[in-house]
Amino acid sequence: MTPPRLIRGFLTVGFWTLLSRILGFARDIMIASALGVGPIADAFMAAFALPNLFRRFFAEGAFNTAFVPLFSKRVETGEGAHAFARDAMSGLSAILIVFSVIAIAAMPALIWVMYNGFVGDARFDLAVVYGRIAFPYILFISIAALLSGVLNTLGKFVAAAAAPVLLNICFIGAMIIANIIGADMGMALAWSVPVAGIAQLTLLWVASARAGYRLIPRRPRMTPELKRLAIIAAPAALAGGVLQINLLVGRLVASQTEGAIAMLGFADRLYQLPLGVVAIAIGVVLLPELSRRLAADDVDGSQAAFSRAGEVSLALTIPAAVALIVIPVPLVSALFERGAFDADASAGTAVAVAIYGLGLPAFVLQKVLQPLFYAREDTKSPFRYAVISMIVNAGLALGLAPVIGFYAAAIATTLSSWAMVVALWRGSRPMGLAARFDAQFKRRIWRICMASVAMGAVLWALMLLIGPMLGMGAWKYLGVAILVIGGMVSYFAIGAMIGAFRIADFKGAMRR
Repeated sequence: MTPPRLIRGFLTVGFWTLLSRILGFARDIMIASALGVGPIADAFMAAFALPNLFRRFFAEGAFNTAFVPLFSKRVETGEGAHAFARDAMSGLSAILIVFSVIAIAAMPALIWVMYNGFVGDARFDLAVVYGRIAFPYILFISIAALLSGVLNTLGKFVAAAAAPVLLNICFIGAMIIANIIGADMGMALAWSVPVAGIAQLTLLWVASARAGYRLIPRRPRMTPELKRLAIIAAPAALAGGVLQINLLVGRLVASQTEGAIAMLGFADRLYQLPLGVVAIAIGVVLLPELSRRLAADDVDGSQAAFSRAGEVSLALTIPAAVALIVIPVPLVSALFERGAFDADASAGTAVAVAIYGLGLPAFVLQKVLQPLFYAREDTKSPFRYAVISMIVNAGLALGLAPVIGFYAAAIATTLSSWAMVVALWRGSRPMGLAARFDAQFKRRIWRICMASVAMGAVLWALMLLIGPMLGMGAWKYLGVAILVIGGMVSYFAIGAMIGAFRIADFKGAMRR
């Protein structure tokens, strides 16, 4: 895969991820309007977070980071790729079925451990009910993630990138139906979670079958290949566990304040838009590409892929981070402030958005740096670095919580992410030229930063100029549109003028 084709893969995944995030905004706008930041919103978000937390542990985390490089090598050599994928799917399915049954039975204990602040109020019982309904999602979405790994390795990105769109369609459809028939909105949202998982799994299984990998689970058996997979996955699983401890600490801090989990959740949704479009796209495309390059001993190709991934991701992420820091209040107000979501909720969410904005480049750089290790089947080093990140996160979250409340969780997430980036960067130094950014990246990165700062100044000036419009009811939507368009135009104009990037590079990749 040449660098332009790498960019094309990134743009394909990025487009579908952007569509999913836009629908996710529509979903969260509807949830905010219907539920605000009250107990039902807290309980549902807590319940929905449970399968997603363990999903990152089993699927995108430990399992796929070990599965993709091994599967890529078998595809390259033609040595039993189909059988390996089927055995991996069978083993993962068996583990998740048992795990899901245990988790559903122990749901009260899970909620007590992860959301201790819920104990003694209505949120606890609601979270247990919603959690038991939503938890089977982990089975469907984890198998879907494996199928995504198969398709991405084969260079077929569309179905895997489009699958998350179905989740938001199911949420939005459930809320519309519940509103029409007068059903309980919390229950409607909870039941839409496993339905969405089945829809995503079906789409990806059909796409995988059409690509020549019709995977039908059979009785699990421990083959030498699966033993190798388990050995590689084990440290990644431990790293995933460490990262989930970070999330657990944040939720424990937030659960002490009613509405805090919802506010952090809505803030997370806002910064996840650029994070999802850029980081997920880069991670999905880069890992199989580096695995193939390294298998072919192509050092120059590996460096080019790594450098273009870093360049494109930062060219899109740094200006997004500046925007989240400079104009969080107008963004949150326009997107969420209606119905039960009032001005106080907007103000609290906006502070969290700005804090997450400071960490956005770090969140993306992790996705660029981690494939350097996983493509080499090294999952132990990221685990050690994750432990460092966990210590930083726990110390900051628990230490700052008595002083600044639930914002400590957001600050801890941001600073621990930067600690993780530093550790990954230092750990990649012995990998040689393939893990070094090339001359083009070094020429452009400081120009990207300059263009982003200039865009921030333009946004600040525009916000001062149209300030009254941002507080005038429906006019605030026009005001935010002016800010967003003004920021984008100024960034791309200044960036192109000073050589931060060439628009022709993106156009050429899309034509290809």
